[in-house]
Amino acid sequence: MNELLTLMKSELVLTGIIFLLLFIRIGKGLKNETLLPLVQVLLLVNFIFGFVFNKEGRLFGDMFYTTSLIAFQKNILNLGVYLISLLCTDWLKKTPHLPEFFLLLLSALLGMFFMISSANLLIFYLSLELASIPVAALANFDLNKKRSAEGAMKMILSSAFSSGILLFGISLVYGSTGTISLPEISQRLDGSSLQVLAFVFFFAAFAFKLSIVPFHLWTADVYEGSPIATTAFLSVISKGAVAFIFMTMLFRVFQPLVDTWYMMLVILSIATMVIGNLFALRQQNIKRFLAFSSIAQVGFILVAISSNDHMGSTAVIYFVLVYIFSNLAAFGVASVVAEQTGKETINDLKGFYKTNPFLSWILALALFSLAGVPPTAGFFGKLFLLTAGGAKAAYWFITVAALNMIISLYYYLRVVRAVFMDKNETPIEQLKISAPVRLGMIICGAGIILTGLLSWIYDYIHSL
Repeated sequence: MNELLTLMKSELVLTGIIFLLLFIRIGKGLKNETLLPLVQVLLLVNFIFGFVFNKEGRLFGDMFYTTSLIAFQKNILNLGVYLISLLCTDWLKKTPHLPEFFLLLLSALLGMFFMISSANLLIFYLSLELASIPVAALANFDLNKKRSAEGAMKMILSSAFSSGILLFGISLVYGSTGTISLPEISQRLDGSSLQVLAFVFFFAAFAFKLSIVPFHLWTADVYEGSPIATTAFLSVISKGAVAFIFMTMLFRVFQPLVDTWYMMLVILSIATMVIGNLFALRQQNIKRFLAFSSIAQVGFILVAISSNDHMGSTAVIYFVLVYIFSNLAAFGVASVVAEQTGKETINDLKGFYKTNPFLSWILALALFSLAGVPPTAGFFGKLFLLTAGGAKAAYWFITVAALNMIISLYYYLRVVRAVFMDKNETPIEQLKISAPVRLGMIICGAGIILTGLLSWIYDYIHSL
């Protein structure tokens, strides 16, 4: 029992919070003004608790396992969810279904935790479904907006299609290896045509979840239709969790097929960076802009994964941490603007600095980090990704990635120019920033700067 409580610490704490919210909901209930601070405190305690009592081990006949690195990955996701609860305070206070929102959000997070710790295809698939189905409901949380229902429908269809592809891939893996244990699968792979086909189905399912081109077509519509809190969760937390498990699958399970998946990663990484950047150039809606920006960022993550070594793993985990601070800061500003003015386009932000300097600087810092401008953490994140990708001496590959960084610099700075330099006859008036939102933005801003300047963070991840 002690081992169970220790090894499943993260999952049990999260389950406790979910049940507490459920009891509150079926009881007399609490007003949003009371419930939201309570949830924020619980999420902060959950994040702090993630640093203690971490232990390596296995449970349930080796179906579930955890290590110090896995505990750190889970806590990165805990941090992201806590920041979302702060940055989207204005919208969360107004939603009539606040307990349901966090029940769905934390259930999806719980599925991601089990997915990261899974050492068996059965628990992996069940965890993936738990992490996917609640998100489709979250996408439809703006019940009065037709776009939200449309986004949720596209999310459900794409999730169902990718799950079906994954399940077929799992059946082929089991048929060709005779096991669903991930360590045993790695030992029994021999590179036969059937196993390569099974891997292609696996890869396609992950490509849907990560929005890798050409499996990205659902992303922008779902992001635009969803509430900003859901969009932020999809963009940062969901993609971060899938990136962690995708990296583990390639490095530990499908390692014998490295010659096959290396070229797949190279080709799809280039396509993802190029298509994501080109479409981001054309966007006016902030959420669609950040959607194609996130697609391009996934292309850079694939560069590091292609290295197939510890440096690549470290670079990906470090970049996800940086990406949480950077992307959530941008979504936080977008959330404040959309909730108080109803405006969601880049043109609406012209002259924004004159009336809202604090929000403008946070947005600029986030965009500089996403673009990889020094001395922000995004610069070091991109540097480590490209350095890891260059381990195999594919210099043309790194050159293409670097050129895409230059392209991305243009469209990120286009937003900064609109905020600080362009004139607007009717600029957005000074917006009210509540204390939780301001705290979330300060944490993100400090994270963007300090994560890059404090080298021990990268060293700590590498040591894990």
